[in-house]
Amino acid sequence: MRLDRQPARINPKPISLTIPRPSPLNGRNLALLFYALLLLWSLAQIDLLSGSVINGGGWPLLLRFAQGAFVPDLSPAIVLLALESALITVAYAVCGTALSLLIGIVGGLLSSERWWQTLFPQQAGRARQRYLFPWLGVRAALAGPRAIHEVIWGLLFVTVFGLDPLSAILALALPFGAITARVFAEMIDDTPRAPLHALQHSGAQPLAALCYSVVPQALPDLVGYSFYRFECAIRSATVLGLVGAGGLGYQLLLSLQSLRYEQMWTFLYALVLLSGLTDLWSGALRQRLGHGDDRESLIDCRRAPRAPRADPLVRRSLLVALVVTPLSFWYVAADWGKLVAPRSAALLADLAARAWPPRLEVAFLQELTAQAGQTLAMAVIAATLAGLGGMLLAFPAAALSRNPGHGASGLTALLTRSFLLLCRAIAEPIWALIALFVLFPGVLPGAIGLALYNLGILGRLMAETVENLDRRPLQALRALGAGEAATFAYAEVPAALPRFLAYSLYRWEVCLRATVVVGLVGAGGLGRMLGEQLARFDYRAVMTILGAFIVLTVLADLASAFLRRQLIRGA
Repeated sequence: MRLDRQPARINPKPISLTIPRPSPLNGRNLALLFYALLLLWSLAQIDLLSGSVINGGGWPLLLRFAQGAFVPDLSPAIVLLALESALITVAYAVCGTALSLLIGIVGGLLSSERWWQTLFPQQAGRARQRYLFPWLGVRAALAGPRAIHEVIWGLLFVTVFGLDPLSAILALALPFGAITARVFAEMIDDTPRAPLHALQHSGAQPLAALCYSVVPQALPDLVGYSFYRFECAIRSATVLGLVGAGGLGYQLLLSLQSLRYEQMWTFLYALVLLSGLTDLWSGALRQRLGHGDDRESLIDCRRAPRAPRADPLVRRSLLVALVVTPLSFWYVAADWGKLVAPRSAALLADLAARAWPPRLEVAFLQELTAQAGQTLAMAVIAATLAGLGGMLLAFPAAALSRNPGHGASGLTALLTRSFLLLCRAIAEPIWALIALFVLFPGVLPGAIGLALYNLGILGRLMAETVENLDRRPLQALRALGAGEAATFAYAEVPAALPRFLAYSLYRWEVCLRATVVVGLVGAGGLGRMLGEQLARFDYRAVMTILGAFIVLTVLADLASAFLRRQLIRGA
């Protein structure tokens, strides 16, 4: 048989090696454009060219304040007062943390989807419909206390319970408990499900299955975050002292108002020492438990658990907490009977009656809108300054781990970390009051106060991010002959930048919530407006301002989520 057919001709198509460029209208560029426009609008709110920003007459006071740092008042009476005030601050923080953990454990369990899935294990396709409304209801109930700053809660509780330690403890416990519940719920939901399913299939009851499978896995995270929350409570207890709760914050405010800067620096040094010791203890504990970052950021909760009892430091920390907690409740001597006293119930009912309905006059709403704009601008500028400053200082703060064995690196890291500790040890309103020496009330002093405080926190977190980077890409580049500058630009910065952006965006939400504190001391925004209405006992206006704060916080959360999704995840 003869085959006359010719072989088929193959016309291969040329392979294009050109990579198509992404469209300039992609999500990342739009997110950058959105934030750039928001930042430009925020800077325009400062109105630097108007001449009503800088107060030239305040420079001598600022100079006197700076000179007081070198000659603090170390007389026995002031030193003893500083020690007593530090004890009060720590006691408030311990009591507030203990109650917030109780709220957080219960609220976290009820707001976790894993709990409701355990209660409704059958018919998984329809189970979500059965628990959707109670699950969302619990989350919504916890969102309100979380959005309102502890200082506002303190002012409201003082109205009901008076200047009693109970007001300060509840002001810490309620918002911190709501925040802790959110974090605990995320931790519980992120634990592996296989052990829970195994216990459920073996016939265990829902609560028992959850307690013996999910809780042991999440326990290291819960313990680590609990001690971090205590670290935050120290700083918040200081802020509450500014509104009359006592402690170091109260002494700082008295010294500043009476222009006794030498005494003020004594209390500031005591606060820095207290914050430094707490930072070292809490940071070492979280490192032993495998935490290298701020658990409140919720950036990475999926992590292989380690047993908290495996380390002596963890055991000692838990033992100290068990001993110190009842002693703190005894030391502050809060009148818990006021919680069920008829007079407290009557005052609370009267407060609610005077706060309803909210004030909605047109002129008032116009002023509210203008102050809300200042508040948003203040938070944007503060978060931007703190984020950029944290990125610049993170690498010098981590210089010792990046260049081990170099004495200059150790000195650089020590000086940078000391500066960051000073920034975060002094509360936002203190920084704002110092800025008000040379600045008129408005957006700028509040933004500076918030930026300095958050710089201390972001610098520390970003330095830990640099220390925890995978060193293998850096070593590979150096092995190929790359210099220090090229290794830094092409390995360290790209690896750390996503976490840097995530932390900065999260602190933007925190800055917006904290604008009320700097506003109460005269910086501007909704906080200043709130202080004025509280002084007038106009609780209808207070209710409207709080509602504006909640709306603004929700909008900021949505904007922050959009920016994280586009800039970090690259969606």
